[in-house]
Amino acid sequence: MRGMARAITGLELPAVEKIAEEAREDAFRVLIATVLSARTQDATTAAASARLFRKAPTARRMAALSVPAIARLVYPVSFYRTKARHVKAACEALLERFGGSVPGTMEELLTLPGVGRKTANLVLILGFKSLRNICVDIHVHRISNRLGWVETRTPDETEQALYERVPARWWPYINLYLVTWGQNVCRPTHPRCGDCAVAVRCPRMGVTQIGRSRAPRGRRPTGVSSAQPPAGHAHTGLEPTAKHCTEENEHAQTVVRRRPVDGAGMLGRAAGRRVRAGAGTGPHRGD
Repeated sequence: MRGMARAITGLELPAVEKIAEEAREDAFRVLIATVLSARTQDATTAAASARLFRKAPTARRMAALSVPAIARLVYPVSFYRTKARHVKAACEALLERFGGSVPGTMEELLTLPGVGRKTANLVLILGFKSLRNICVDIHVHRISNRLGWVETRTPDETEQALYERVPARWWPYINLYLVTWGQNVCRPTHPRCGDCAVAVRCPRMGVTQIGRSRAPRGRRPTGVSSAQPPAGHAHTGLEPTAKHCTEENEHAQTVVRRRPVDGAGMLGRAAGRRVRAGAGTGPHRGD
C-alpha cells in the first residue's frame, strides 16, 4: 500500500473523486455521479454529471425532470435510459423518505433505486467521510485478486475478504488507490508491470502477457521484469500486525501532507480530510 500511495502522485484522479472534491464532498452529487459512472469511462461520467448538475443541482429539481430529459442530459453514459430512470426514482425516494437528504447508513442507501454496495460504500466514504468502509468496483476486485490479497469471484465477496486481509487504516483509501492504479498501470489486459511500484510483491495472478513499459529504463522500479510474470511469487505485502498498521497509517498521513497542489493535490486534500474526520473510529466492515 505504501508503494502504491507514493506512485499515484501525479496520476489522474477517478471521476467521482474529482466531483466529490469539487462539490466539497456533497453526498448527493457523489451518489448521482456514482450511479452514472457504472461501466462508463471517466471523461464521459464527468461531462454527463456536469450537464445534469447544471440543470438540476438538488434532489427536488432533479426529481422534477422527466426521465427522457435526464436521459438526454446524461447521454452517452452506458445504459443511459436505465440510469435516467434510477436517478429520477432515487431523487423521488430521497424526497419522500429522507427529507431530500442522502441517508448516511448502508441499510438506507441500499433501499434507493440503482444503488448497490459499491455505490453505497463510496457515498459513505466520500460523502460522509467514513473510515469504516471499503468500496469495491471492478478495478478493486480484479487487482486484489491479481495481487493475491484475496481469492474471490465477485466484488461483494472481495469486499468482505478485504475487511479480513487489509489493515483497517487503509479501508477508505483502497478504492482510490486501486482504481487510479488500475486505470493507469494495472490494466485488465497487458498490465504495465515494468512501471509498477509493487511489482516485486505481486504474484500476477491470471496475468499471461505484460504490456510495454512507458517509464524510461532508468526510472523503472527495481527488480521488475517486463518479460514474464514471476513464478511462485507469493508475498503480497499485507502483514496486518499492530506495528505494521501504525506505520502504514503514519505513512498515509505523510503522503497526504506532501501532495503537490494540482490534480494529485486534490487527491491529497480529500484523503487528508478522511484521515482527520475518521480518527479514532473503530472497524465497521461495511455491514
